[in-house]
Amino acid sequence: MREINASIPFDKALWKQDIAASKAHVAMLGAQGIVSAEDAAAISAGLDTVAGEYEASGVPEDWSLEDIHMTTESRLAELIGPAAGRLHTARSRNDQVATDFRLWVRDALDEADAGLAALQAALVTRAGEHAGAIMPGFTHLQVAQPVTLGHHLMAYYEMLRRDRSRFSDARARLNECPLGSAALAGTGFAIDRAATAQALGFAKPTDNSLDSVSDRDFALDYLMAAAQCSLHLSRLAEELIVWASQPYGFVRMPDALSTGSSIMPQKKNPDAAELVRGHSGRIVGCLTALMVTMKGLPLAYSKDMQDDKPPVFEAAGLLTLSLAAMEGMIAQAAFNTARMRQAAEFGYATATDLADWLVRQAGIPFREAHHITGAAVKLAESKGLALEALSLEELRAIDPRIDEGVFPALSVEASVAARASHGGTAPSEVEKRVAEARAALGMDR
Repeated sequence: MREINASIPFDKALWKQDIAASKAHVAMLGAQGIVSAEDAAAISAGLDTVAGEYEASGVPEDWSLEDIHMTTESRLAELIGPAAGRLHTARSRNDQVATDFRLWVRDALDEADAGLAALQAALVTRAGEHAGAIMPGFTHLQVAQPVTLGHHLMAYYEMLRRDRSRFSDARARLNECPLGSAALAGTGFAIDRAATAQALGFAKPTDNSLDSVSDRDFALDYLMAAAQCSLHLSRLAEELIVWASQPYGFVRMPDALSTGSSIMPQKKNPDAAELVRGHSGRIVGCLTALMVTMKGLPLAYSKDMQDDKPPVFEAAGLLTLSLAAMEGMIAQAAFNTARMRQAAEFGYATATDLADWLVRQAGIPFREAHHITGAAVKLAESKGLALEALSLEELRAIDPRIDEGVFPALSVEASVAARASHGGTAPSEVEKRVAEARAALGMDR
C-alpha cells in the first residue's frame, strides 16, 4: 500500500506551487482571525524556510508521508512546532492539490506560449530572408506548383499562431481558484476565497466545490493544446527530414542538432528532427492516458486522479524540449535555394499557369484549357523537356490559339509572382505577411 499510494516521487515537482498556495491560505486565515496573527506569521516564515531547503537540496522522498503536501507540513512541524497544524484549517488535500496543479499547469501554459513565440520569430526571420526563394510546392508529395520558401515557412507560423490561441484559451478557462472548496462540500469557517484567489493571481474563485476538487479539464485542455501543437511540430520535423535527404538536398541541418553514424562516416542524421517527430506520439499518448483515467470517475475526488500529474509533467517536458530544438533547427538551417529552384522546374509545376493563360488570353473555358495543357505536358515529357522549352510551333500544333505571349507565363518566377492574391505565394504577399507577423510578435521594437 505504501508503494502504490505514494505520489511524492512525481508530485514533488509541485513544491513551489504548494508553498505559494499555503502562504496565501495562511495569510487569509490570519486576516480572517481564524488563526492568530502570531501563528500565521510563524507558519509563513516556516514555509519560507522549507522553500529555501527545497531550493538548495531538493525535496526529500519519504514515502510514508505520501505526497508533497504532507512532506511540507511535516517539515514545517519540525521547524515551528504544533502551530504548523493550524495551516490545514479550512482546507483539504483535495482542494490543495487542485490548486497546486492549476498553478503548475498555468506556468506550463505560459512556458509553452513563450516557446511558441520564439519559434514563430525564427520562422518569420527565415521567411523574410527567403521571401522570393522559389521551391516546389507539393500535394500528395508530388510537385504541384511553384511557391516560395518564405511562403512555406509562414504556413507554419500560422499553425503556431493557432496553437498559441489554444493555449491562451486554456489559460483563461483554468484561471479560477479552487482553494477553499475543502474536501468536496466547502467549509464552515468564515474564509475569504476571493482573497486567496487574488493572492495567487486567479481571476476569481471557482463556483462549485464538488466540481472544484474533481475537475481536471484544465489539465486536459493543456494536453489537447500540447498534442495539437506537437502535431504541427512533427509535420515540420518530417519536412526537414525529407528535405535534408540527399535526393532532395533542400536543406543542411545544423551540426549541433544532428548526429553521425557509428559505422558510416559520411552520414549526417537529422536526429533532433526525428526526436521531435517521435515526441509527438508520446504527447498524444499522454492526452489519451488522462482522458481514459478521467472518463468514468464519479464526483468528487477519487484516488485515480493521483495519476493526473505524470502525463502532464511528461508532455510539458517533451513539448518544451521540442519547441527549443525546432527553434534551433529553423534558425540555423542552411537552405539550398538553388537546388529548390531547380526542383521547382521538375514535374511541370507551371502547367497550371499555361491553363490559366489559355483562360485569360484566349478565352478558353478552364476545362478545355486543362485538357490542352495536359497534351502539352505529355509532349514535353515525351521529349524530356521542360514545358517552357517546347517551341511555339509544337505548342500551336496542340492548339493554334497559343501565341508567343505564353512563354513569359511559363517561368517559375512568373508563376509565383502571379499569385498575389491575399495569402498567396507571391514574394510581395509574403513580405506583407512577414511584416505583419513581425509587428504581432513585437520583433521590431
